Amino acid sequence: METGSYSISDLMLDSGVTFGTSGARGLVTAITDQVAYSYTFAFLQHLENSGQINTNRCVAVAGDLRSSTPRITAAVCKAVIDHGLQVINCGYVPSPAIALYGLQQGIPSIMVTGSHIPDDRNGIKFNRPDGEILKKDEQAIRDQVIEIPEYLFNQQGFFTQEPDLPSVNKAAYDNYVKRYTDFFSPRCLEGLRIGLYEHSSVARESAAEVLAALGAEVIRLGYSDQFVPVDTEAIRPEDIALARDWANTHGLDSIVSTDGDGDRPLVSNEKGEWLRGDMAGMLCAYFLNADWVATPVSSNSAVERSGWFTGVSRTCIGSPYVVSAMQILLDEGRKGVVGYEANGGFLNADTLELGGKGLEPLPTRDALIVILSILNRTKNGALKVSDLCASAPARFTSSNRLKAFPVDLSQKRLAAFKSGDFKRDSRAIEQIFGDRFGEVESIDLTDGVRITFKGEDIIHLRPSGNAPELRCYTEADSEQWVQEMNRICLNLLEEWRVH
Repeated sequence: METGSYSISDLMLDSGVTFGTSGARGLVTAITDQVAYSYTFAFLQHLENSGQINTNRCVAVAGDLRSSTPRITAAVCKAVIDHGLQVINCGYVPSPAIALYGLQQGIPSIMVTGSHIPDDRNGIKFNRPDGEILKKDEQAIRDQVIEIPEYLFNQQGFFTQEPDLPSVNKAAYDNYVKRYTDFFSPRCLEGLRIGLYEHSSVARESAAEVLAALGAEVIRLGYSDQFVPVDTEAIRPEDIALARDWANTHGLDSIVSTDGDGDRPLVSNEKGEWLRGDMAGMLCAYFLNADWVATPVSSNSAVERSGWFTGVSRTCIGSPYVVSAMQILLDEGRKGVVGYEANGGFLNADTLELGGKGLEPLPTRDALIVILSILNRTKNGALKVSDLCASAPARFTSSNRLKAFPVDLSQKRLAAFKSGDFKRDSRAIEQIFGDRFGEVESIDLTDGVRITFKGEDIIHLRPSGNAPELRCYTEADSEQWVQEMNRICLNLLEEWRVH
């Protein structure tokens, strides 16, 4: 049997499919069978080399509901089998569900998902037996050289003979549902009328089952059999309008949803107004009695202003950085360690206690824990979601992005603010933003460029780690002003395309 030798770093360069903040991502046309197979094979080879494959030699695989997922999942499963391992096909379940199953079984897990990005893109998220891969693992995968049979693929990189998918095992789905029906008190959501915005989220079935099991009346809304790119950090105008209309039409206490793979939540108040992800994450951490919080630099500064937590550790944007920060806190002997991101995804690093029950660690983004924690705190509707939000410091954030904005152009434009000379960088910033926001107080280069002005308004600019987009985050003391800030910034940044 003839084999071909492939360098993963070269394959990444040639295909344009590389690691972002949440796994390997790229255009569907670029994620050929050969690319998906090769990245999976390299991941497993890395785990073998580092002694992270246990004796039962199984790997759990799942996917989201976008149109390209079945084909890519088949390529992933074929690579697992050809590596001499057994596939546990968990079907279409949320990313946190497959990660949880891998943690419980002590086995690697792989999720085929592009999360919130459009259907013409997809990705693969790799989890070690102890949790999602970190930056050092990404580098180790890049460094792999693999040998695979040449006859498997044609010149276009697709299988010469399509592989079959193993039959579906429901254990990951069932365990994920049980995690929350066991942890929260029975009937704790009784009396609540909850709208579930289903769209094309792979979490729609598990969310509906858990909400109903805990006593909520669930009104299922907005089902789609075509993929809908719901981004919890840049909510589409149509989703804002839908939520307000549904809340008014159906008399709902809240509307809840997730992004495509179920690791980022959307939660609305009783008026159908979506909560910001970092506000939802902070409330979730508080309601779960967390003590230490790790969160990216882009998250709302209300977490420090609240005084609710013993300490807050700020990180670069991306769950691998949050996971690393949580591990450092655990190594320092901290307890009640959690993390959340500005997109709302929530992670718990150690066991959390609530009502005499423990919630085992799940150090990867999860949406359902945020939804349930906030709804549980309403005490069967005695409090409104807006009341819960009012308990936090009045600090507001907004975010949006310029689409089809090349990463190299973003980096080139932002380089003018990153010379390391504060006076020089401030002058460059004030030349563009000074007329609207005033003098620069400080510049944070942890991830992108985060600018605090003397009036305490904040602008944070960074290229997306997952797509050719330039993201803009704004923060201020007024909800109306923070949205206007974001609009002003995007209009100014749009000029960067041509100047």
